[in-house]
Amino acid sequence: MPSKLYVGNLAYSVSNDDLQDLFSQAGQVQSATVITDKFSGQSKGFGFVEMTTPQEVADAIRRFDGTELKGRNIKVNEAKPRESNFGNRDRSGGGAPRGRSRW
Repeated sequence: MPSKLYVGNLAYSVSNDDLQDLFSQAGQVQSATVITDKFSGQSKGFGFVEMTTPQEVADAIRRFDGTELKGRNIKVNEAKPRESNFGNRDRSGGGAPRGRSRW
């Protein structure tokens, strides 16, 4: 079962291949993705890497957290599961309270 890493503080010039090359030094990389803005295509400064085993994830965190990649010290953590926002609109802090008009 693959395990996922969050990689933050990426330089905007870091590519998927850069992440693949770096993390392959710690084990087998299943996927490496830099997250980009869907309209501009610009990097958002973070990405995700999937490794094959939990041991490879632990090794990658130990080896690469705080190391320099393209001029920036990257942050590497185990990725947390994505939380769903469905049904939580009232708790988000945005918009008018339920039942009241904004205007």
